[in-house]
Amino acid sequence: MAVDLDRAGGVPLLIQRLVSAGLVDGKQMTPSGLTIGEEANAAVETPGQDVVHPLSDPIKPNGGLVILKGNIAPEGCVVKIAGHERLYHHGPARVFDREEDAMSALTHGRIQAGNVVVIRYEGPRGGPGMREMLGVTGAIVGAGLGETVALLTDGRFSGATQGLMVGHVSPEAAHGGPIAALQEGDIIIFDIEARRLDVELSDAEIAERLSNWAEPAPHYTRGVFAKYATLVSSASEGAITQPLL
Repeated sequence: MAVDLDRAGGVPLLIQRLVSAGLVDGKQMTPSGLTIGEEANAAVETPGQDVVHPLSDPIKPNGGLVILKGNIAPEGCVVKIAGHERLYHHGPARVFDREEDAMSALTHGRIQAGNVVVIRYEGPRGGPGMREMLGVTGAIVGAGLGETVALLTDGRFSGATQGLMVGHVSPEAAHGGPIAALQEGDIIIFDIEARRLDVELSDAEIAERLSNWAEPAPHYTRGVFAKYATLVSSASEGAITQPLL
């Protein structure tokens, strides 16, 4: 828990490990006026703590987050592998253009074991604001499908997400990314070890589908949300807003 990290020495201790390993540039400035290295040097490690390990003795060989790429997500997507052991899934897509429709299908028993739930148009531009899909993922687990159903979305997740759930799919559907080309029954492959997320379609088939694609009407046509949707960048670039030229 966060309190355990704090008692062990806190974030400064974690940064100290990363700086000493050359994984973080300690010369970069922080808002305090000190460099990252100077802040890290002030860390005080609690004797005997076993929360922040040295890099020579990691808790696991890989971190809890993995980046996948493939013909669904050429700019990448994020999957959390902490908390579950399933590293492969192969199944038919159930495609929804908003979170509420996916939740309705789930609560009415229309999602079956082996399915891949696809929730799109929930990215930075499409949401707008990259809505969090925690409700649907929790409902999948609650329905007893957590070990047999996978989910992918151009929306986002929280750290409490359980199961094989892929988020931040980029480019998002509202930008005409390949996720917008997916149809009911398409076979989706999650291969975490290979770092791949793919649909069993050729590049030509995806391109043909996207040639007939048109962006849906925006949820907002004026005000701050409309401005945000117009200016926001891809999740792969941080979902930051760009200045008008």
